[in-house]
Amino acid sequence: MERDTLDWLQQWYRSQCDGDWEHQNGIRIETLDNPGWSVVADVGRAEAPAPVSEERRVDDWVRCDVRDGRFHGHGGPGNLREILEILRAWIRASHG
Repeated sequence: MERDTLDWLQQWYRSQCDGDWEHQNGIRIETLDNPGWSVVADVGRAEAPAPVSEERRVDDWVRCDVRDGRFHGHGGPGNLREILEILRAWIRASHG
């Protein structure tokens, strides 16, 4: 059965914590002032997927990429779930 995106994120974070990773790495979810969301997650050095850039409306957009082992996702005020689902898909594709 497919887990909810938030449940998946919690499990993925837990699986990364090894007594070392969590002291220098992590996941940051913040708000933007335009308004919107920012998600940064340390995902490792796997091959970076092609960036995503979707501009649907002024309040419905996402931009995601991976640079230097970090996922960077930004989106409109209603796009947090979509950003996390892109993160999830990219981690699955690159790490199995």
